[in-house]
Amino acid sequence: MNLKEVLKMADEMVFAKTGEHLDNLQEAILRGTMQGEKYTKIAEEIHCNESYVRQVGSQLWQILSEELGEDVNKKNFQASMKRFQVSIFSHFAQDYVQISTVNFCGEARYPLDITNSHPPNQETPNSKQTKTLHQDLSEMPELGDFYDRTLELDTLTTWILQQRCRLIALIGISGIGKTTLAVQLVQQIKDEFECVIWCSIDASYTLDEFEHKLIQFFSQSEKLDSSPINQKRLPLIKYLQNHRCLVVLDDVHNLFCSGESAGKYKPDYEEYRSLFKQIEKLSHQSCFLLIGWEQPREVTQVKNQNTSIRTLQLKGLDIAAGREILRDYGLEEIDNSEALIHRYQGNPLWLKSVANLIQDLGISVTELLLDDTILLPEDLKDVLQQQYDRTSELEKQVMSLLAAENQPVNLAKLLKKGQLSSSDLLNALQSLSRRCFIEKQESLYTLPPILRQYIKGL
Repeated sequence: MNLKEVLKMADEMVFAKTGEHLDNLQEAILRGTMQGEKYTKIAEEIHCNESYVRQVGSQLWQILSEELGEDVNKKNFQASMKRFQVSIFSHFAQDYVQISTVNFCGEARYPLDITNSHPPNQETPNSKQTKTLHQDLSEMPELGDFYDRTLELDTLTTWILQQRCRLIALIGISGIGKTTLAVQLVQQIKDEFECVIWCSIDASYTLDEFEHKLIQFFSQSEKLDSSPINQKRLPLIKYLQNHRCLVVLDDVHNLFCSGESAGKYKPDYEEYRSLFKQIEKLSHQSCFLLIGWEQPREVTQVKNQNTSIRTLQLKGLDIAAGREILRDYGLEEIDNSEALIHRYQGNPLWLKSVANLIQDLGISVTELLLDDTILLPEDLKDVLQQQYDRTSELEKQVMSLLAAENQPVNLAKLLKKGQLSSSDLLNALQSLSRRCFIEKQESLYTLPPILRQYIKGL
């Protein structure tokens, strides 16, 4: 069989099933299969992880199996496509007087290589067709000021569109720009999905309420009755399997306890663990993006990049973007602006807060930097207080120890000064790291200057 013909037929089948044409990886898998290559070879040629190639291949064979009505796999793919091609030509042989269209999954299709012409006003099989998009972005904030996050946007886009990750956590300390980045991302990629919804998790959002909201949204997109008693309503995972969906959960830290280690679910929210596990383990074509100060522990425990789970910890802005913020507050001409940006770690909210105070009071930034002074405006203190209150007593003890040190310290010194057991100390450091509260330099630990100043003032 001609490779071009096979790819053309496979593309039509995938489009009929998913509304998406073959992507680069799927095409590479089919090309390699036709050439008798193993997954290892295919992965090497496209510089991709073999496990991920196998995962995408398995999903592709499932799609083709459903479209062809027989079990399709890597070994019998060519034979299955030959049988399908023979069936097409047999059909047309019966109607050779008038070459007609083939009805394939409810759409008009044309025989491959029978003729190069198409009826007037008809699209060719590979031409782009408009999808019906269903979006509920009523809870998504307006974008507002967006400063350069090209690398982070590229990373998230690759994970979602190319690697088809199912569960992604976007985490970072307050004010770092997580939600703003997510809004920009959604605006850029939303048209790649059939369904897109943004949900902000508040303190009373139980799993039943959340799932009901999603199922209602998906069932409405299918023009079904969304009444709770309607027997046609499907389990949530079925909608995620039937449609390419993007679900954004903002403020996911509201699922977790205050006064406990990071990522521990509240008593009434334990069922979210099962949902996130289901999203990770079961085969589907959708993506959940979680945004918050903390992430589920089952996500933090995944370090293997072969899985469909990813975590992106957002860091501060670079110097150029930090200067944009200062410029917005009329401080673009100040000396040592780079030092000020470093002191506030490129955190957009922190920089805006201190820039506003400097502007209001006419403080000399040069003198401020010379004295190693760290300003903590009241609005910034309020933000830090919210996150500090979420920490456990052990974490507070460790932060107090770190705040008393001007230089990074090792575990031995912390154990000696704090009189904590090694187990308690390690657990507290791990939790603080997951909250993005501490910095690690090789085997040394330290608090960022802003947090050190805040804790000293408590």
